[in-house]
Amino acid sequence: MPISREATMPISSVQSPTGYGVGCPGSDPNLLLGKYQLDRLLGCGSSAKVYSARNLQSGQSVAIKSFSKPIVPESSLSDHIKREVCILRRLRHPHIIRLHEVLASRSRIYFVLDLAKGGDLFTRVSEAGRLSENLSRLYFQQLIAAIGYCHSRGVFHRDLKLENLLLDENGDLKVSDFGLSALPDQIKSDGLFHTVCGTPVYVAPEILAKKGYDAAAVDLWSCGVILFVLVAGYLPFNDYNLATLYRKIYRGEYRCPTWTSSELRSLIGRLLDTNPKTRITIDEIIRDPWFKKGLDKEKLAAIAKFHDEPVVGEMYYKISKAEAVDAEERELNAFDIIGFSSGIDISGLFGAAAEWERFVSDEDPEVVLRRVEEAGCREGLVVSRKGKKGRAGVVVQDQHGNLIVGLWFYRLSREFTVVELQRGRAAEGREFWDVDFWRKKALGGPRAAGHG
Repeated sequence: MPISREATMPISSVQSPTGYGVGCPGSDPNLLLGKYQLDRLLGCGSSAKVYSARNLQSGQSVAIKSFSKPIVPESSLSDHIKREVCILRRLRHPHIIRLHEVLASRSRIYFVLDLAKGGDLFTRVSEAGRLSENLSRLYFQQLIAAIGYCHSRGVFHRDLKLENLLLDENGDLKVSDFGLSALPDQIKSDGLFHTVCGTPVYVAPEILAKKGYDAAAVDLWSCGVILFVLVAGYLPFNDYNLATLYRKIYRGEYRCPTWTSSELRSLIGRLLDTNPKTRITIDEIIRDPWFKKGLDKEKLAAIAKFHDEPVVGEMYYKISKAEAVDAEERELNAFDIIGFSSGIDISGLFGAAAEWERFVSDEDPEVVLRRVEEAGCREGLVVSRKGKKGRAGVVVQDQHGNLIVGLWFYRLSREFTVVELQRGRAAEGREFWDVDFWRKKALGGPRAAGHG
């Protein structure tokens, strides 16, 4: 049975944010926060879309992954997104898609990622029918290098499949979509993972047993399915009836094509071992004769490099105190952005609802704050600073304590700051009650990012 995208739909109990819908703010619908020019739609999922884009400052081509911000910040999807960000920002490997930054508008979150111009391996295999054993080996070597690196840092992918293996402009493999990945803090008291997730035709038999599993062994089972598809052009386990499919997986019922070498069949057999305790490990794969072909000592050492300085303990997935302080002083970090909706609503402090606008500014927030203070003082208004480092703000009131305007600054990156302007609705004829007064005199023509 040939492979199809319908056959590889995920069975995750948590929705993976891999699709996007872009809601780009500003006058140009293809301009994202004044920083990225969106190009074309690359792919869609049930909840999100991926676009190719260009960094307007550097000219670099990137991929923008955009999805709706969770309505409830404490929801499982919100935690899910935070976990993916936490994982991606710590993975730096030539065969893993890199997360460059996280941006947000009022209603959407954007991941800025490496752009894989070569498409995905699913498309490559679908078009070619199957790949040669040598080319399959090259991709498999790169895959194992990436997965070994992840495992050494306590990251387990849990949804490895052809669609999540991308190719760059040089044809090199890049592992993507860590939305279902697991970290050590998810291990239960029995030392195993218990979340049922993955894609049916790639899922390991121990996941189907629902008795807990070793996530590293699960990833290697999926690697075995991937290797089989590369050289065969079809899935080792496939059936229109899900119960029959699971029975085949649980029993390990598959047959290698006759054109595969005996060494390759041996490796596939060890990868698709239904017993996770005897399934081949990363270390054993690196020593396998079929795997080592074409690799000199230097290249083999590079693949095994993840053993040199393994990361241990909470460094896998916790933000260090130093990092948190640094982020506080410099810019809005990814976790703040995910929870960032309309900023700090100050209207409740003054008993009147406030209108707001949001802008993106490339000026130093301290410079803007001083200009606002000077403008307020010239008009005889009461000006006071609010907030803390990284989230500075200023509130302007009249002599009776009525809110005139509040401005809040959120550092988006080293180059850009989100400026949120909130205006009181009290009826007043004076010029300084007009938002334009503050936009022109204090903000100096920033780029609009939203209205409320």
